[in-house]
Amino acid sequence: MANYTLNINGKKQQIDVDPTTPMLWVLRDHIKLVGTKFGCGIAQCGACTIHLGDNAVRSCQLPISAVGDQKITTIEGLSENGDHPVQQAWLEIDVPQCGYCQAGQIMSASALLKRTPNPTDEEIETAMNGNICRCGTYTRIKKAIKTAANSENA
Repeated sequence: MANYTLNINGKKQQIDVDPTTPMLWVLRDHIKLVGTKFGCGIAQCGACTIHLGDNAVRSCQLPISAVGDQKITTIEGLSENGDHPVQQAWLEIDVPQCGYCQAGQIMSASALLKRTPNPTDEEIETAMNGNICRCGTYTRIKKAIKTAANSENA
């Protein structure tokens, strides 16, 4: 066991866990932030996507020992009131069906728009590649990303 001080959603969190513990389980089981979902466990589906610094990363394969002092943002910390442009676009376009993958999709999309405010279709497809939606809402996801990119708040 080792003691870590993490910056999660702008708050310092103390955690004592094995250094190999994936951030997904630190967030869900120890910090009780359950918006980040378990999907495949091998970083292939995107349901567990969080931001490490400004980058979208798969938390199921990210050991706590690799985080260091980097800022962690989960879906709960993306905005206080669900008013992030991507979250608003998701609602406007009515993206979710079952909703299970949507937190990971939103986290990937918001990281994309932070680094590329007006992405091309190809940039959207590249950034979202590996975020699997079993309901097949890919067309709505792309439309929502474009809507968020065109919003005044993006």
